[in-house]
Amino acid sequence: MTPDSRDNRLDLSHDILPPPLRPGAGLHVLDITKYFGATTGGIRTYLMEKAAWVGRHPDLRHTLVVPGDADSVTDTDGTRCYRVRSPRIPLQQQYRAMIAAGTIRRIIVHERPDVIEVGSPFLVPWLVYWANRRLRVPAVWFFHSNVTRLAAPRSLEDPPRQRWRHALARRYVARVSRLFDAVVATSDFAEHDLRSAGVRQVRRVTMGLDLHRFHPDRQALRQATRQRLGWPAGPVVIYLGRLAREKRLDVAVRAWRILGPRTGATLVLMGDGPDRARLLRLASGGRVLWQPHDSDRDRVAQALAAADVYLAPGPVETFGLSALEAMGCGTPVVAVDRGAVPELVRRSEGGMTFPNGNVDALARTVETMLGQDLQAMGGRARRHVERHHRWDEVFPQLFGMYRSVIP
Repeated sequence: MTPDSRDNRLDLSHDILPPPLRPGAGLHVLDITKYFGATTGGIRTYLMEKAAWVGRHPDLRHTLVVPGDADSVTDTDGTRCYRVRSPRIPLQQQYRAMIAAGTIRRIIVHERPDVIEVGSPFLVPWLVYWANRRLRVPAVWFFHSNVTRLAAPRSLEDPPRQRWRHALARRYVARVSRLFDAVVATSDFAEHDLRSAGVRQVRRVTMGLDLHRFHPDRQALRQATRQRLGWPAGPVVIYLGRLAREKRLDVAVRAWRILGPRTGATLVLMGDGPDRARLLRLASGGRVLWQPHDSDRDRVAQALAAADVYLAPGPVETFGLSALEAMGCGTPVVAVDRGAVPELVRRSEGGMTFPNGNVDALARTVETMLGQDLQAMGGRARRHVERHHRWDEVFPQLFGMYRSVIP
């Protein structure tokens, strides 16, 4: 529903909004987040999978409110997506700042959802609170981003300098949580940090996976995929996601100065982000290959299946959907020992962990891993995903939680 010319461009702050989809639906959920762009990852995947699931359940209705370069409305089967014109965030160009408070309020009043889910920690919760103050629709905060760890990522190693930032972030999380009827955590790690900040209304819901798309059968095309992607001969370890400082990819790149010459392994960094230039300078001359973000989910699955090992060095992940996707493809995982990803590794026995920030330990762990039976380890990872992370089991739990907060 995007107009063809500037003269008749849609203005969501004034133009007549379309009539509701599925007016007889039993439950209507409105999602709003800034983390939805062309090169964003796990949160976008989660929301698109939710929309697909709603499409298969005619008793449900879904509204998605996300930022865009222009106002637009797009309807699919059961889901309406409002893109609200928003400026880019200067130091996070893949994201846009949702500041159109009047437009957001207008959409919420028009759509009248049964539940609102907020997927951003800053600004958006307050805009929704303001927009919702008269309707008083039950609201849920999905704790996608670990604010306390992002504010002070080394608070445990360097308390004197970062303790105050960590304390301030915890107080902010506690304050924001009081705007909501429930706060969703997807891991022990996230739940612990929420409860440590004083959040009481924590609800646990895990994340899921498209088990047909992310499947070990894709390994049959491993050689063809490696040739298409231009990967050199030898073992390949892949990271997929945003290239940002909190992902601690600098530890991986430094480890490859040791590991590359010793094993002939190549580190593939697939994605984009504000830390790309620094990482490429750091990796200069080594066996590190950068490849851009790919929005084609089938090609992503093929790349994950073609790698020997998936690497997750970021210590502040609240879940780690890319690692789960690799596990679904039968690719074992090397993960840092902090954050949510090591929970997946330990429970599945589908990988190994290394101490946070330790370059030598990362190099040793990957080298040890490459000497293991990777097929058996990847098989354990796949079986764990099949047992615990089917979207068809995750979404009924999530929608049950939504119903529980409705008076």
